[in-house]
Amino acid sequence: MKTLVVCSGGLDSVTLAHKVAAEHTLTRLVSFDYGQRHRKELASAQSCAARLGVPHDIIDISAVGRLLTGSALTSGEAVPEGHYAEDTMRITVVPNRNAIMLAIAFGVAAAEQVEAVAAAVHGGDHFIYPDCRPDFVESFETMQHHAFEGLASIALYTPFLRQSKADIVREGTRLGVPFADTWSCYQGRERHCGRCGTCVERREAFYLAGVDDPTQYEDPDYWIEACRERQAKQLS
Repeated sequence: MKTLVVCSGGLDSVTLAHKVAAEHTLTRLVSFDYGQRHRKELASAQSCAARLGVPHDIIDISAVGRLLTGSALTSGEAVPEGHYAEDTMRITVVPNRNAIMLAIAFGVAAAEQVEAVAAAVHGGDHFIYPDCRPDFVESFETMQHHAFEGLASIALYTPFLRQSKADIVREGTRLGVPFADTWSCYQGRERHCGRCGTCVERREAFYLAGVDDPTQYEDPDYWIEACRERQAKQLS
C-alpha cells in the first residue's frame, strides 16, 4: 500500500514512518509549520525522511496558525506542567489542527495517486484532543471518501489509534527507531524540559514499556511527581 505519512517529528509519527517503511511502501513525509512554538520538531521529521530515503515536505500554514489563537502552542499562553491527562493540558489544543492538516495531506495523496495517508494519533490523546479520537478518524475518512468519489480511494491509516504511548515505544524499539532523534517537548528549547505534559507522557511511556529513555531532559525526574499527583487525584 503506497502511503504518505503526516510526520511532526515526534516519537509517535517517526515510529509510524518507520512502521510504514517496513510494512508498506512509504512515498513521502509531510510536515506542517503552523507557527508552533516547538517547530524544532520539524528538524527531526527531516532527519527521519533522510534516514528512510524519501522526500520530505514542510507545508507552511503559519498564516492559518496565527488565526487559531488561544492555544499555548501557537499563542503567548504558558505551556502547562504536569501529567498529560490533566485538564490543564486542554490549553494545548489547537482548534481543528488535525482536520486542517489531514485535508491537505489527502489532497497531496490524491494528486500523487497514493493509497493511504497515515497519522500517528493514539489512545493517550483521546482525553485531551477530540480530533484524535476514533469517532473523528472514522468520520474524517468517510468525509474524504465523499470528497474524492469517482476520483480516488484513499484510506486513513491510524494503527496506533487504540494503543498507548508505551505500546508505541515498544513498537519503535522493535523497528529500531532512533528515539533520541525525535522531539516531543512543547517548549522547543535546546533540551526537552521534562516538565510539560508531553515530556511527562514521553518519560512515563519509556518507563511503562521497560525501555531505556535516551532523551536528555532539563528535569529528568519531575515525571515521577507528576504521575503521583495524577494518581492521587484519581483516587480522591
